[in-house]
Amino acid sequence: MVRCFSIGRVIVLVTVAASMVVLPLILPPLPPPPLMLLFFPVGIMAALMFLAFSPDEVTRGNVAMFKV
Repeated sequence: MVRCFSIGRVIVLVTVAASMVVLPLILPPLPPPPLMLLFFPVGIMAALMFLAFSPDEVTRGNVAMFKV
């Protein structure tokens, strides 16, 4: 049987998971970020969608045409 994780890695993963559960209960809540900072991920997503759906710059010579 293949061992995917060593004992040290399992301890690190359990410690990180436990800190993600315990620290939000201990630390005070943060104030909300400014409105412009909230639009930053939305702008990145809009730019990625624009790039994904925009036509690429293909010339006529690079297109393969098949005739039956």
